[in-house]
Amino acid sequence: MRYNLPILSVLLAFSATPALAELPEGARTMIDAAIDTGDEAKVATVLDLARSTWPDDAAEIDALEDSFQTTVAMKKAEAANAEEDAIRSAGLFDRWSGEGELGAFQSSGNTDSVGVAASLKLQREGIDWKHLIRLRADYQRQNGTTSREQFLAAYEPRWQFDDRVFAYGLAQYERDRIQGFSSRYSVSGGLGYKLVDSDNLQLSVKGGPAYRVTDFVDGTSVSRLGGLVGVDFDWQILDRLKLTQNVNAVAETEGQATVFFRWHQHHDRPCHGPRFPGQRPFALAHFLPDRI
Repeated sequence: MRYNLPILSVLLAFSATPALAELPEGARTMIDAAIDTGDEAKVATVLDLARSTWPDDAAEIDALEDSFQTTVAMKKAEAANAEEDAIRSAGLFDRWSGEGELGAFQSSGNTDSVGVAASLKLQREGIDWKHLIRLRADYQRQNGTTSREQFLAAYEPRWQFDDRVFAYGLAQYERDRIQGFSSRYSVSGGLGYKLVDSDNLQLSVKGGPAYRVTDFVDGTSVSRLGGLVGVDFDWQILDRLKLTQNVNAVAETEGQATVFFRWHQHHDRPCHGPRFPGQRPFALAHFLPDRI
């Protein structure tokens, strides 16, 4: 939504201070100093104090407040229009943000184990569209035998056509030979709803039909229709501590169902968990209990 700056300019012209009895010099200096800071809360506090101290000059004080609010509205409109122009003119690889995690361990003794886990989450937000990319790998070997081999790549575009309601699409690839499949491809699309959308807490649900093709390690393959129900939860607990939890449940034809449950705790400082005898962590960054 673009703002009409000429109209705001006209409002600013008509909101100029009328020719009334001037405030005392000290009062005007105090109000001007507050306005110069641009802090709306501070200006409101000073204006309230001025009204209670000089009630006879309330009309002039109100005029100063109207002028300040109009100026603030113009600056916000200019900033919003500039942001919208930047989004519309951004290239395909611009305006992406994200986070990554990397963890690894090695242990020796009665059991020799080594493992590595890595994940990457990228996000790009436009005016109506949002794009999410998730990559994850988890690999472990124990006594020379692979005990975990999980890989995932997913792309999810979202179209926010209402403050709360959005349409989504999902394309996902998985590999988990330990669970018996060499590759699994899933596509889904449907509608979602934002139950909570605040600065520190976001909770949304989504659902729609799904189609999945699974290639098993024995060379067979199967494809099925189903339905997907998902929950996305993000909670910024502290400035440097965030909890994210995503749950996708896929119910297939022939009575089969699969639940993808993943969560992680993200913070800026490395999390050095408990150490066990013979265990030598050689690369660790962030706590990543992320499993399917």
